[in-house]
Amino acid sequence: MSTDPVPIEPLDAALAAAQVRAALQEDAAGSDATVAFLDVGDAPTRAEIRVAGATVVCGVDVAREVFRQVDARIRFDTATRDGAHLDAGGCLCSLAGPARALLSGERTALNFLQRLCGVATQAARFVDAVRGTGVVILDTRKTTPLWRDLEKYAVRCGGARNHRRDLGAMILVKDNHVRAMGGRAAALAKIASSPKAPFVEVEVDSLEFLRELLSSPAAARVDRVMLDNFTPERVGEALAVVDRYRAAGAALEVEVSGGITLDTVRAFACPGVDYISVGALTHSATAASMSLEFV
Repeated sequence: MSTDPVPIEPLDAALAAAQVRAALQEDAAGSDATVAFLDVGDAPTRAEIRVAGATVVCGVDVAREVFRQVDARIRFDTATRDGAHLDAGGCLCSLAGPARALLSGERTALNFLQRLCGVATQAARFVDAVRGTGVVILDTRKTTPLWRDLEKYAVRCGGARNHRRDLGAMILVKDNHVRAMGGRAAALAKIASSPKAPFVEVEVDSLEFLRELLSSPAAARVDRVMLDNFTPERVGEALAVVDRYRAAGAALEVEVSGGITLDTVRAFACPGVDYISVGALTHSATAASMSLEFV
């Protein structure tokens, strides 16, 4: 796993504050029945959040904002930062403040940290798996509803990059778009006749479709092809087709996607592949194990 922090496009602070506010309301942090029942007061208390396993850090400022909103008297200290690596048992942060407030903010802070660190750690594993090939690992839109910006930030913390943020970000023609248009010929004709767009990507599900696309007038409008659900062997065959197209002076990026796992991703990182997009960065990331303990 990567151990060095990478330059990371930051998370929007206002968005994070709004997410934290909603999460604290969801958890009724201001109406903690157990704290009230036990009459837990404001006695000065110290706590630490430690990770159980090797973890890529993500969400430090989000956790800080949780405790700030719960009680501004809480002191939040950390020697790490988002994108850094912590070994098992490492301290993500130390806290000092009223016992009542620490207890009421604990679960919300951990929920953010566990999910975001889990995604960042998953992304880092995929990045490390293709290290040295020049291939860039991308995420997808397979994110938790209303958590997209947070999860895409976590992907960046893991050293991968973001694909389009949303449906308005770029043009990506996929199989159902082709079916909705009545088939390949109609879809390619529409691409060819449409006004030039800033960036167009087309998903192809077979060598036949790839050849049809690159031999059509639509090819001049396409910036990237996505080879979807190809085997590594088929990717090699597709790259031969793309190489012939590029040899004529055309520029075309190649992305590979579809069911790619940590065990198989290296096999897909062939010379000529620019990007590999992996939905599992977000939809299948396991939450990082960590805990907040009073000390």
